[in-house]
Amino acid sequence: MRRLLAAAVSAVTLVAGSAHAEDALRRDAVISDCILAAAHVHRLPPALLVTLLNVEGGSLGRVSHNTNGTVDIGPMQVNQIWLSEVAAHWHSSTSASYFALRDNFCANVEAGAWILRKGLDEAHGDFWEGVGYYHSHDPAYKRSYLHAVLAQILRLRALVQRAAYGPGVPNGPAVTLAANPPNRSK
Repeated sequence: MRRLLAAAVSAVTLVAGSAHAEDALRRDAVISDCILAAAHVHRLPPALLVTLLNVEGGSLGRVSHNTNGTVDIGPMQVNQIWLSEVAAHWHSSTSASYFALRDNFCANVEAGAWILRKGLDEAHGDFWEGVGYYHSHDPAYKRSYLHAVLAQILRLRALVQRAAYGPGVPNGPAVTLAANPPNRSK
């Protein structure tokens, strides 16, 4: 888990641009602490938050316009439809919540984790359904999102394996995704 978090934080840092090593280490520690705290508070695997951060592809200050007229805000690309509920959750104004989602990494990840927890609870134990709800309740959008989540999990897994075993070193059994896995019973 720590390896995955460290690798993902490094990826986030690379995207954010180069900085002095000390500043980068401090930023990585803050990012890691925020992810771990949000995961703990909302009873989520930290790796899932890292995965969704990578799938969403947001960043501090980023506001992305959607075809349906809404916007997604910050690192976890929290959709504006959540603003009033996030504001109530934080006992804050909608305006203050918007700026926190846009400009504060920890606040954005906490809100994203809270929304994800709500989706998982709504799915009544169906983990993947709950993860899909983070993005949409529409079956087609949800399915597409879950494919992106799976691809990201596999990419991060390979990154961690390369970090652990080095390039060119066998890193365990290959993962094969098949629609109809072979029958292994004898």
